[in-house]
Amino acid sequence: MHEIEPFYRWRDDYIAAEDELSPFYGVEYSEFEFDKQIYNFLLHPQWDHFGSSTLYLKVLFADYDHGFAIIELIGEWNDAINNDIMFFKREIIEMMLAAGIRKFILIGENVLNFHSSDDCYYEEWFQEVEDGWIAGINFRPHVVDEFKSSNIDYYINFGGGLDDFNWRTIKPLQVYWSVEEQLTKRLS
Repeated sequence: MHEIEPFYRWRDDYIAAEDELSPFYGVEYSEFEFDKQIYNFLLHPQWDHFGSSTLYLKVLFADYDHGFAIIELIGEWNDAINNDIMFFKREIIEMMLAAGIRKFILIGENVLNFHSSDDCYYEEWFQEVEDGWIAGINFRPHVVDEFKSSNIDYYINFGGGLDDFNWRTIKPLQVYWSVEEQLTKRLS
């Protein structure tokens, strides 16, 4: 896992550590010291810790004019033991909501599994995005099944083109427009 870096090709467009509205503003990263781990597995030092011991993230892009953020995740999403959604909601999402972000794109290809608890924080988050949305792209099929069996898919959009989305070859605004178009078609 230590070789899996957060996506870096958009760094010319956005760096969370340089964004005054970001939860990670001013964070300095080591290029050589592996200071994060999930269980016995070291993580690349560019991933961000937000309070969970099993789930890490990277805010790849935030656009306050269009009100969206793209967040890449890695690890085990464990609400049952670690209450990861509480940390995620309180430490990251609430700060982004306060800055005007209402549309969230979660990249989950490196989320290995999901363990549910209740859906209170998901419901709260869903209500607070008002006219926005939460989309999960490229989550593994068994992880999506785990979200669905807990009815979390009521709050986070999965499926269709979101499950096999080639996001790495396009710019962040194109990712946003593509996800927005897919979700708009679902509502029509």
